[in-house]
Amino acid sequence: MKFIGHLDVMRCFQKAMRRADIPISFTEGFSPHMVMSFALPLGVGLTSSGEYMDIEVDAPVPSKDAVRRLNEAMPEGLQVLSFRQIEEGKAAKAMTLVAAADYTVFFKQAERWPKDWPERLREFEAKEHIIAAKKTKTSEKEEDIRPMIGRLEPREDGIFMTLSAGSAANLKPELVMEAFAAHCGITLPEPDLGLRINREDLYGKKTAHGAGSVPWAEDLISLQDMGREIES
Repeated sequence: MKFIGHLDVMRCFQKAMRRADIPISFTEGFSPHMVMSFALPLGVGLTSSGEYMDIEVDAPVPSKDAVRRLNEAMPEGLQVLSFRQIEEGKAAKAMTLVAAADYTVFFKQAERWPKDWPERLREFEAKEHIIAAKKTKTSEKEEDIRPMIGRLEPREDGIFMTLSAGSAANLKPELVMEAFAAHCGITLPEPDLGLRINREDLYGKKTAHGAGSVPWAEDLISLQDMGREIES
């Protein structure tokens, strides 16, 4: 599934909604389409343990019933884990709630990394500033990414990290790993940097923050926990 693009995944869910007879809402006008969006579309080449999709429905559907019906309509490799309602008064779209994301980055070529990389990771995390080149479609500029890094933890075969995510400030794990590789004095190979990246979860903020501010562990809540089960 890691090489399937976002638009193809969207089309898959659109077909599943019809097959599962979910009363999803449609936009108005000459070309109506389902009111559906992903909280933070996953990049091609990344895997995920759990993504979030936002829809509007014309009538409530019990959570257990919706999960069962959707999974019966899903192709192999895609599974719906929960179906929850966001309270009235919260942001209308899941994408506006996203503030951070957990990733696990696995080394495909562990021999490239120095044997003491866990110690170097702690040095890297302790730095006051981490300057990296952030690229856009039209330009490239150096930026201090340290404020957008929540935590970095060594794992047996990789690194677990919490990074700022969403429209306000979004940091890709690839950029963090390129900066860490430079700290270790190595260059990562193209095109996949010799890494396998899995997104573990997405988080929203418990409290309001000013523009440009980044919340961390004590102020994050999984998007899963921001909704409630719909009873039968």
